[in-house]
Amino acid sequence: MSATAPYAGSSPIRRPVAAAALLAALVSLVFGLLLAGAGPASAHAALTGSDPQDGAVVDTAPKEVTLSFSEAIAVGDDSIRVLDPSGKRADTEAEPRDLSEGGTVRYGVALHSGLPDGTYTVAWQAISADSHPISGAFTFSIGAPSETTVALSSQEAGGGPVGVVYDIARYAAYGGFVLLVGGSAFVLVCWRGGASALPMQRLVVRGWLTLTAATLVMLLLRNPYTGSGKFADAFDLVGLQSVLDTKPGAALVSRLLLLGAAALFIAVLFGTYARREDEQERKDLTFGLAVGGGVVAAGIAATWAMSEHASTGIQASIAMPVDVAHLLAVAAWLGGLASLLVALYRTPDIGSASVRRFSAVAFGSVVVLAATGIYQSWRQVGSWSALTGTRYGQLLIIKVALIAVLLAVAWFSRRWTGRLTDTSVASSGAEEEDAATEPENTAPAAPDEASDGVAPERAAQLARQRAVLTATKKKRIRDADPERSGLRRSVLAEAAVAVVLLAVTTMLTSTEPGRTEEEAAGGATAATAPAAGGPVNLSMPFDTGGRNGKGTVRIDIDPGRTGSNDLHVWIDGSDGEPMDVPELKLALTLESKDIGPLPVVPDRLAEGHWTASGVQIPMAGDWKIDVTVRTSDIDQVTIDKNAKIG
Repeated sequence: MSATAPYAGSSPIRRPVAAAALLAALVSLVFGLLLAGAGPASAHAALTGSDPQDGAVVDTAPKEVTLSFSEAIAVGDDSIRVLDPSGKRADTEAEPRDLSEGGTVRYGVALHSGLPDGTYTVAWQAISADSHPISGAFTFSIGAPSETTVALSSQEAGGGPVGVVYDIARYAAYGGFVLLVGGSAFVLVCWRGGASALPMQRLVVRGWLTLTAATLVMLLLRNPYTGSGKFADAFDLVGLQSVLDTKPGAALVSRLLLLGAAALFIAVLFGTYARREDEQERKDLTFGLAVGGGVVAAGIAATWAMSEHASTGIQASIAMPVDVAHLLAVAAWLGGLASLLVALYRTPDIGSASVRRFSAVAFGSVVVLAATGIYQSWRQVGSWSALTGTRYGQLLIIKVALIAVLLAVAWFSRRWTGRLTDTSVASSGAEEEDAATEPENTAPAAPDEASDGVAPERAAQLARQRAVLTATKKKRIRDADPERSGLRRSVLAEAAVAVVLLAVTTMLTSTEPGRTEEEAAGGATAATAPAAGGPVNLSMPFDTGGRNGKGTVRIDIDPGRTGSNDLHVWIDGSDGEPMDVPELKLALTLESKDIGPLPVVPDRLAEGHWTASGVQIPMAGDWKIDVTVRTSDIDQVTIDKNAKIG
């Protein structure tokens, strides 16, 4: 369709409806694809180690089981459960003890005494510091592995239908926030006459309703989302009370209270402010609304900052206000863009000055987004490998690419804005937007037909018909302007890209940050060789090259400190069964201090199990442990691994 062609013979609302339908379809498609491909929200705290470790076989029953995590978590009475081979609780069912010290996050549960031999299952579930549920399970054995009847749910924490609905509510909350804050800011800063325009009122009110409804849904589903995964538990009052005692629950309640204040703001903006005619009074009210609305908007944004990524990790005290500024800039830009799209398609009187003012606001928002985004990217990613090798980093690359596309489209919009004039609108009798405009469906004062014998009902009908004809004429003249038509198409393209951008941004909030994922991966390796002051556990595969020459060596050094230590070595064959070998030797070397190799010759205790007592570690450091395994007269191999001891 030509950019200069009016609606000519078609309904004046045909294009707006088509544009709205296009955007609605795009929103549905994007969110549908994201939800279809998304599992439960990725865990933002990860298990980095355990004692006993996963798959370990210990000679005697431990007194407790401890778990280490990459960042702070919230635990409850049943957050860590230890189940015996028959599925009965082997722990004392007390609340996990907080054993954290320094930068290490560790929790432990005590076990019953006299536990029989067999395979035990450790199942855990908790809430990470940024509000996302995490869960997992592993096994260890006492004496020797055995069969177990324990069957754990395959559904991860935060998954299932409850997780899907909760994620939809999370997406909707961000969308509602953008429309509420961005639409209000557009009216106050860019187009004051929009306070009287019914389409603008509907946009902002719908943003408020969406955010409020989504927040209520998230609050009710918070308990089943982090627990049972059953919708029925949404109305469990005890569970709801426990949610209110958590940081995410407090954030959601605070958001609801702030939305009450936002409702008052909306009432004044589209009521008293829209009817104010005195210019000085309007300026004073504009200032008051800007200050009050800014405080409320910042408070709502802070409810995300205080309960998600920004609230945990490095530099949290800086990250939270930066996150608030980032969210407000997103709302001002994308919400203003949605408002401009509605104004261009649904109202006949928005003028070039308003469009240029939004262009300046959008430019300022992009500057803030760039500054805060660079900081957030460094904080959440931190390295090139995390940017390219983690899901968070890959989503961040997609987000940056979408922003680049959006800025490119915005450049065309700025060109159309520079050419925009109000000639066509002026010729149709429309006034500049700084004067309060009437909604497009507002009828003018009834003529005097009633005094000439025309019934009042007929007079009102004629007045409405004249209003529709006048609005239609204005729209046709407006749409005949090629600059205005070009700007509408460009803004529609911007809005389409913005929908995808907002969806990807929302996905980032439920994805484990790249920095944390890499640290957790490093921690998982370190879990087999813990830091100073704890037992050292190593696992090393070997292959001597001969028949039945493949297997795995597992080593425990306890207590893993300088001085005397007990050393245990287990050798498992390729089939996972204990494996006897003719000869096993170890040597410890501290290369940084030129100490060693210190030989260790363990004694055979049982099939596949060797031990040595009183192994002396003279100095703390990063020790290299060499293990020589001989499986026949001629087949042997030496393997090594480093472990931090002392």
